[in-house]
Amino acid sequence: MPSALDTNMRFKFSLLALLLEVIIIVLFGIFVEYDRSDASQENIYPLFQDVHVMIFVGFGFLMTFLKKYGFSGVGINMLIAALGLQWGTLVQGFWHMKGGKINVDIKSMINADFSTATALISFGVVLGKTSPVQMLILTILEITIFACNEHLVTEILQATDVGASMTIHAFGAYFGLAVTLVLYRPGLKNKHENEESSHHSDIFAMIGTLFLWLFWPSFNSAIARDETKAAINTYYSLAACAVVTFALSSLVDQRGKFSMVLIQNATLAGGVAVGTCADMSIYPFGAMCIGSIAGIISVLGFKFLTPFMASKLNIHDTCGVHNLHGLPGILGGIAGIIVTAMKEESRSTVHFTPEIQAAALGSTIGIALVGGVVTGGILKLPFLGQASDQNCFDDSVYWEVPEEEKLHEILSNNHDEHSRSEAMM
Repeated sequence: MPSALDTNMRFKFSLLALLLEVIIIVLFGIFVEYDRSDASQENIYPLFQDVHVMIFVGFGFLMTFLKKYGFSGVGINMLIAALGLQWGTLVQGFWHMKGGKINVDIKSMINADFSTATALISFGVVLGKTSPVQMLILTILEITIFACNEHLVTEILQATDVGASMTIHAFGAYFGLAVTLVLYRPGLKNKHENEESSHHSDIFAMIGTLFLWLFWPSFNSAIARDETKAAINTYYSLAACAVVTFALSSLVDQRGKFSMVLIQNATLAGGVAVGTCADMSIYPFGAMCIGSIAGIISVLGFKFLTPFMASKLNIHDTCGVHNLHGLPGILGGIAGIIVTAMKEESRSTVHFTPEIQAAALGSTIGIALVGGVVTGGILKLPFLGQASDQNCFDDSVYWEVPEEEKLHEILSNNHDEHSRSEAMM
């Protein structure tokens, strides 16, 4: 059972974080320089801003739904993203060096932000159950494996995945699910008392949802050759998905009420699912069909699949990432297979085929699962500051929390004990 000493981050976290940053700075000094080509990229800087907001504000606030884990949700999200974008610049850049140097520009900044999204998606799976030290290690390992898989999919197989339904969303989800399977805690099989939301925490999480929903067309079109088509398809896919999600949220509840969990997450599934074929000629009608199906499978996944995975498969997915990123990511890969089978899609000298798209989807999920199992095995080492089962989903383990919150918690505990004593009398 982890002790208070195990979760003391004063030296183990600080030394690891500083060591990683020093290594990254040295590698930047050796390999990284400005891209001095004449091609102007001023027109894509607004897209970079949108993606950057999604990474830090959208993903960050989406993680704040737990009533006692808001500091960690948005704070550790920032830590992962800040470390990840630096490391992503390097490991992605090593595949595209020119003259022994990594040339950075606005597009490489967008791609670096994309690489951090995989780690943030996996963070959602293990939210509340891992230490900051574990998340540093996960970020470095996952982004490294992601960059290798991305190179395989886009450069070797030459598949299309412009909005990264497969390479980011499916990869991040199944990587995280594999990690949480290895790190499974039997003590959390019955729902933890802190693993629930409050009125205020759900409102903060909804802010994250709205930022992600609004900026997702930029995410899918940021590196697309046909930015307009990608933005239009994503725009309508999200809209259809949101309406279907609200409808099904009411339908699956016996009292016909909306579920905030579903609205926060399933409304975004349309943006994930349309990513692979976002810049293809699927027309708004096709995009809306994809978004509608994504909303359906996401809602049903939250309602039926997540409880089954937790109780029968020992896969505890804190944020329901499988339903927002995993299943819609697979749907996006399947949509890419269907579209390339129905019509010829080419880009430059590359002709996309359903066989190549299927190979890209299969390899992505396979690499994510294997990489997640290996990473989970490393994170299971006993000295990495993992909190005890009792202290999961609680900011106070790793953060200074306001005194009034501590006082409120003490009073609440005393009240509960008093109530139990009276009930026993």
